[in-house]
Amino acid sequence: MIHTVLAALRCPVCREALHQSDGSLRCPRGHSFDRARQGYVHLGTGRKLPEGDTTDMVAARSAFLQAGHYQGVRTTVAGFVPPSAALIADIGAGTGYYLAGALDAAPEAAGIALDVAKPALRRAARAHPRAEAVLADVWAGLPLADGCLDVLLNVFAPRNGAEFRRVLRPDGRLVVVTPLPRHLAELRERYGLLDVDPDKAERLAATLREFDLVGAEELEFPLRLTPDEVRALVGMGPNAFHSAAPDADAVTTVTAAVRVAAYAPADRQLAGR
Repeated sequence: MIHTVLAALRCPVCREALHQSDGSLRCPRGHSFDRARQGYVHLGTGRKLPEGDTTDMVAARSAFLQAGHYQGVRTTVAGFVPPSAALIADIGAGTGYYLAGALDAAPEAAGIALDVAKPALRRAARAHPRAEAVLADVWAGLPLADGCLDVLLNVFAPRNGAEFRRVLRPDGRLVVVTPLPRHLAELRERYGLLDVDPDKAERLAATLREFDLVGAEELEFPLRLTPDEVRALVGMGPNAFHSAAPDADAVTTVTAAVRVAAYAPADRQLAGR
């Protein structure tokens, strides 16, 4: 395992440091965690973990992202990453697509892809030569040391503001991607997909009250999608659980609209450290 990543990981049971031993990670108190043959480390605890993305959802996401439709989003995310960063984590990393872009922007950095879905982690483990993949539940507490991260990414994923603040350095950077109201509006209207929460901005601010906004870009661009790509786009997210398979039979133009925002730990938090 990459040394920088191993030094940052913590036992999810007792929060002690971990070391490598015969293909597993162990802590001084004897808790042991296996590394799957697909390359990711399982740092979930004995409690039932949340349901993650299914194999079909992950395959749809991988196909859609590798086609380059969200390349502009990845480039914007990477633009908020300091080139001097040493350790970057992506919470809810999925296939590791955005983490790989961030690592390309920071040539000396190592990366950690954290997700609860095994199908996603199998791909994230191969997303970049300087990345490791870890199975963990963001709501149970991140298996990371205090103040170990230079950059934390959160792209269309759940947010735990208190944990994000704990694991970021005082001068660290949090980069969050959220959908704007017009995101995929054509598909939502045609197929009855889940709406973007109208109070998302307010809820985001409340979740990230430990942070100050330091920069943001709003991106809106058209996507010209084949029928298969429409099905992949619907099937790669939460709509896969709520909507029937789209009946698209021709190229469809869809609006993508997202906000990429960068945050720094709030001054009141820095003063207390």
